[in-house]
Amino acid sequence: MNKLAAKITDSEVEVMRVLWEAGGELPIAEIRKTLEQTSKWESSTIKTLLRRLCEKGVVLAVKREVFYYQPLVSEAEYNEYTTQRLIDRLYSGSAKNLVASLLGSKKLADADIEELRALFKVGGGDE
Repeated sequence: MNKLAAKITDSEVEVMRVLWEAGGELPIAEIRKTLEQTSKWESSTIKTLLRRLCEKGVVLAVKREVFYYQPLVSEAEYNEYTTQRLIDRLYSGSAKNLVASLLGSKKLADADIEELRALFKVGGGDE
């Protein structure tokens, strides 16, 4: 699990999502354009968030005619880390208790439950 993912704040995740969705490096103008449509952040806020992400080592900035940014932590790595942290914090490390909670609270549709059953069969061998 990537320990760099632990350093990403909620606001910084919004910037990371733009980079992850791009699937490659982006110039700052594209990042600003996307974030200004989805948030009320000023250009200076976006630049500050990008600078912090670079300082944390989760984003790489390359100077060409302008700065281009690319993520060094994948969305999958980040999601894995945050999911494990949630399970550790709320369910004492038990994924089983998380699933039981979701089932008990009726948060999963029947189709979701069937999909999970299929995943468990694939992951659990011939049981």
